[in-house]
Amino acid sequence: MMLFLLKIILTIFALLATCVVLPQLPLGLLRFVLRGVGWIIQKRTRSRREYILSRVRAEEAESQNKPAKSSAGEDEEDWEKVDNSSSDGSGTAGSNGQDQWDGIVGFFHPFCNAGGGGERVLWEAVRATQKRWPKAICAIYTGDHEVNKAAMLERVQTRFNIHLHTPTVVLLYLSTRKYVVSSMYPYMTLLGQSLGSLVVAYDAFTLLVPDIFVDTMGYAFSLAFCKLLFPSVPVGAYVHYPTISTDMLQSLDDSSGLKGINAGAGKGVRGQIKRKYWLAFAKLYGWVGGHVDVVMCNSSWTAAHIRAIWGPSRAEAQAQQLLPYKEPTVVFPPTAVSELESTIAVDAASESATREPLILYIAQFRPEKNHPLLLRSFARFLRDYRRTHTGGKDPQLVLIGSVRHASPDETHIYNLRLLAHELRIRDQTTFLCDASWPAILEHLGRASVGVNAMWNEHFGICVVEYQAAGLISVVHDSGGPREDIVVDLGDGATGFRASTEEEFAAAFEAALALPMEEKVAMRLRARRSALRFTEEEFARKWIGEVEKLVRMQTSQ
Repeated sequence: MMLFLLKIILTIFALLATCVVLPQLPLGLLRFVLRGVGWIIQKRTRSRREYILSRVRAEEAESQNKPAKSSAGEDEEDWEKVDNSSSDGSGTAGSNGQDQWDGIVGFFHPFCNAGGGGERVLWEAVRATQKRWPKAICAIYTGDHEVNKAAMLERVQTRFNIHLHTPTVVLLYLSTRKYVVSSMYPYMTLLGQSLGSLVVAYDAFTLLVPDIFVDTMGYAFSLAFCKLLFPSVPVGAYVHYPTISTDMLQSLDDSSGLKGINAGAGKGVRGQIKRKYWLAFAKLYGWVGGHVDVVMCNSSWTAAHIRAIWGPSRAEAQAQQLLPYKEPTVVFPPTAVSELESTIAVDAASESATREPLILYIAQFRPEKNHPLLLRSFARFLRDYRRTHTGGKDPQLVLIGSVRHASPDETHIYNLRLLAHELRIRDQTTFLCDASWPAILEHLGRASVGVNAMWNEHFGICVVEYQAAGLISVVHDSGGPREDIVVDLGDGATGFRASTEEEFAAAFEAALALPMEEKVAMRLRARRSALRFTEEEFARKWIGEVEKLVRMQTSQ
């Protein structure tokens, strides 16, 4: 029965997608049908909603009856303290009675146990939401069936040092996550995953229809689907990376091979078909963006691309008074800047006592992170280094990242190990999978250089961690690292930028060869730069944007 309903839903949305290209079709009729489907879903899930509410309140009461105890410097009673601050300083939250808002915020994040930067954003967002609205429920839609809530939150604490109030966190387990896995779609992957997210979103809504629905992973189609099914449910997006961007379209004509995995793929008949498919998808993606009430972007680069692709549709929707907010807001991802500053010293004494000629790359082990470029660059650098430094200890390369088990990630890291062996840098290269936060801290304290090799990295949380820990950054000259992070704020450079294997190798040499005085000065400049990306700054801006959604929900 469920499979039959899913086929109907996908057929309806496919017709809606066709309407984007052929506006003369009865779009209004299809919207009406979807609203009817939404009404049925809400009616059928009402009892489950009541059960979830009663279970959360019972856990809350049980938690309050336990003896108070401190956790990472925070008492349980702190969760009852409401942050009345608002990002716009209007103070409307209190005047509208939102302080005691006790609705359900649904976070759509099917891979919430992945342990990457996107997951840090999710759990920091949950923490900020809990502190602002202590009575609200944070429901996370996840496909991580192998992990229960206790184990999930324990890993969040171990990996990110984020402590959450357990009773008001609810995990809702999806049974259809496989439909958003890229390996399911060897061809037309963008469209396949986007339509697959509709199946997963339908699965989520049959578990619980939230009062506010937020996508924190990049499945924008799920937000438009929610808005069509439940027009009264405000939806928000935290965009880490646009599903398709103008840079991706331009990369089809790139002859250098440096612009991502699709560089130069626009040649020939097959390339022209790909180009037309991408252009059609970009139009559909833009239409989807016109249905999102509040849009947050993780960097200036992401915001610029969202404006370019979603802008026309959002402007039209706002002109029709269907959309309250047109412009996206840049909300930089949270980074543990304060903890890194207090834990890791940056001065002349630590430079000689603890820093080593160690190059560190913190990134999930996925193809887009371009670990092969780093390995080849390090091998080139090491060959040149040995010619001028004889008898000393070789610099080391450490790669730290999470691995999604039972996924292509495991094959990817196996191939990376083979490449390190072929490049004859196996003894100088260390792979650390799913490292704990203490282990990451230890390496940040010892390393001299932090690297990011991804083309058009949407932001680069690891680069901010490098800066906060006092590392000298060597990053790809594109995306968020170029536009937001490794920038000169007026008092000198905070790192190096590179694009090619040769440029990365030269940057490694330059960074390690700096005189001690200049090394310390650059590390301190980088640390000051990182203050723009604190957890507190993220929480302040996140709350300001979610307050918009709460106002929409409470004013109905």
